Amino acid sequence: MRKRLLTSAFIVLVALTMSAQWTDDASSGAVPAYNAAPPRKGQKLPPILPKEQLLGPEFQPYVAHAYALAARIPATLYQQPCYCYCDRMGHNSLHSCYESDHAARCGACLKELYLSYSLHKKGKTAKQIRQAIIRGDWQRVNLESSAALN
Repeated sequence: MRKRLLTSAFIVLVALTMSAQWTDDASSGAVPAYNAAPPRKGQKLPPILPKEQLLGPEFQPYVAHAYALAARIPATLYQQPCYCYCDRMGHNSLHSCYESDHAARCGACLKELYLSYSLHKKGKTAKQIRQAIIRGDWQRVNLESSAALN
């Protein structure tokens, strides 16, 4: 009986420990990973996935367009957090989301990209863009209408 009780307690403890990484960071105000400064001079960032790899019936037109825009502002994206909390799976910034098809399947990544690009075009710095993302401005982005951004 005692062995069963100890085994059960151990399982509960492991379950609580493992689930702690999935707590709702948004409610705690935690900011996901990002790089506070641009890439070092000469530092080569991983390439953004080419938009041509995101064409087809499973992708909305705004998806390939987002990847095309991401390729225009890689250093800015490198300095932005991503509120899908993909840093839990090893991403270190919004840029990481666009190195694969991750962003193509994630509304937060897409909305943050469109907000970043639009603010970048208005002359905002990466730090100002980051403040807007942290404030939650990306949540108001309409993906359908954002596809018209150039």
